[in-house]
Amino acid sequence: METENSIEAHGLVRRFGKTTALDGVDLVARPGRVLGLLGPNGAGKTTAVRILATLLRPDGGEARVCGYDVVREAHQVRQLIGLTGQYASVDEGLSGMNNLVMIGRLLGMPRPRAKARATELLERFDLADAAQRPAKTYSGGMRRRLDLAASLVGDPRVLYLDEPTTGLDPRSRSDVWAMIRGLVADGATVLLTTQYLEEADQLAHDIVVIDHGKVIATGTPGELKAKVGSRVLEVSPADSSRLAVVADLLTERAGVSPSTDTDSGMVAVPVADATLLPTIIRELDDRGIELAEFALRKASLDEVFLSLTGHAADEPNGHESGELEGSPR
Repeated sequence: METENSIEAHGLVRRFGKTTALDGVDLVARPGRVLGLLGPNGAGKTTAVRILATLLRPDGGEARVCGYDVVREAHQVRQLIGLTGQYASVDEGLSGMNNLVMIGRLLGMPRPRAKARATELLERFDLADAAQRPAKTYSGGMRRRLDLAASLVGDPRVLYLDEPTTGLDPRSRSDVWAMIRGLVADGATVLLTTQYLEEADQLAHDIVVIDHGKVIATGTPGELKAKVGSRVLEVSPADSSRLAVVADLLTERAGVSPSTDTDSGMVAVPVADATLLPTIIRELDDRGIELAEFALRKASLDEVFLSLTGHAADEPNGHESGELEGSPR
């Protein structure tokens, strides 16, 4: 069955007792693109992934993957998807090769084909030299790469990556990013959940922000940045005791409350109109405030997220119940 979009969800609702984890969520993922699903801990991200992966039934709404309904046509959906959850799901007692061969056999592949696919993936993810070693001897980055390889044994058209780089060092995270870009270049559609907003900025073509089970913003990274002011003015007074005065001035001129970092001695505020800058400089000078730094830069997704939700991405809201369990391969 062909469809224009790889994933379509409309009005998804899911409750856990008295808690509503999803409250009418809509999202669309287009073929060959990365959809970033962002939100704080407990926002409903993992619940949405579980529904789209046929691991959890929604209490309301509907969702389709490549045109197939995730409830009524769950078997067809499972043939088309791969899933890497927040925690490695490989068997640590088995070698990398045997882990992938086992998954291939569970998917119904003949043993020679499963072994050939495992060999291909181990080479692709730079694990060939460790193919015969038990997974428990792998580093964190190697285990994550093996887990990602496991989700690709069935050559899925749609891949769910639920916080795939949690706990990885910067180099391993960059390696995973490169692999995700390669998968998308090969035509896969990726639904990525992450608390690392730099990760979403680097990888996502489109973004859906959810908080307390509701979609609060959608768009490309550039579009979301533009909504909160496409540029950010950073001001550091030479005398850190003048931070409050600088913050008050920026509030007056920009019309929004700035963020103040007392450790770095920096005040930052989104600005929609760069013509404000000469006025701000003049007023700082009139008040006798000597500047250590005065710079205009593009907004980051962290600032977009803070503006939209009122808190940082890694701050839990205590809303969602349950972790991702199980993994259709």
